[in-house]
Amino acid sequence: MGTAKVPDQDLGIGQFVRQRRKANNLNQQQLAELSRVGKRFLIELEAGKPTLRMDAVNKVLAVFGKTLGVVNRSRDHLHDRSADIHG
Repeated sequence: MGTAKVPDQDLGIGQFVRQRRKANNLNQQQLAELSRVGKRFLIELEAGKPTLRMDAVNKVLAVFGKTLGVVNRSRDHLHDRSADIHG
């Protein structure tokens, strides 16, 4: 049995990058070189590190024809955060 393909919009950035990297038969070093970022940065991106430089993330995403952008979040997420905002 193969694994089901998850739509891009349902992936986190790190998951998206790892999936696309593997689909293109690239190792982390090769993608880092193509993106002009360090291998350590790419490892951290794929691992889901929450704080990364947006310009460097965009360098990686550009290899796959993508860029960072504003997207809508689910209402559930907004509801969960409202307690934090309103105290």
